[in-house]
Amino acid sequence: MLLMRHQILLLSLSIFLILGMACTPLRQSNPGLVTQTPSPASSQPSGTPTDIWNALFERTPVPWTTPLPPQEATVLDATYVKINPRLATPFPCRRCPDYALNSGLWKFSLDKGIFRIYYTMNGWRSLGSYTVSEDKIYFFNDPYCNHDTGVYTWTLEDGTLTLKEVDDPCSQGLRATNFVDQPWLSSRPPNMEAAITDHWQKPEGCDPNT
Repeated sequence: MLLMRHQILLLSLSIFLILGMACTPLRQSNPGLVTQTPSPASSQPSGTPTDIWNALFERTPVPWTTPLPPQEATVLDATYVKINPRLATPFPCRRCPDYALNSGLWKFSLDKGIFRIYYTMNGWRSLGSYTVSEDKIYFFNDPYCNHDTGVYTWTLEDGTLTLKEVDDPCSQGLRATNFVDQPWLSSRPPNMEAAITDHWQKPEGCDPNT
């Protein structure tokens, strides 16, 4: 009888241990292999305006409705800036309209089929694709209006890019209003000597390295 009780006790203990192991969360044997899914906040660029602008160059457009154009240089490739003087400070809002034309420094890059735009006052930014054909430039694959293609004519004289809208419904016309409101000033030195010596009249807000 004593032997039978001892066997029952051992069996009960074994069942208890098995159930306890089944309820224990499975852990990685190698902590270095644990991966974490980044939160939406951590996936967004953060830091100083320069950091956010530089981080935007690490991203490429998504071919929402149109294939990405070849990464080939165009005659318009450069970084451009403008300072909008409309208001003393940007209008505070919880969810500002996309491409809203507010005061302060805007940066605009055209680089081998990728356009990037950044409003330094609140960190708003976007990117998409573009192509140039003669005197027209086409903007598309913009996440804020991924089904729309914006068409503009352009002129580039003495480092000043001027856009004129042909047709652009993006953001209920706000993108066109922003693009054509005032000329964009190139951050590219006008010649090789200026590039080497860095002696040239840079537009305010210009960073020639980007």
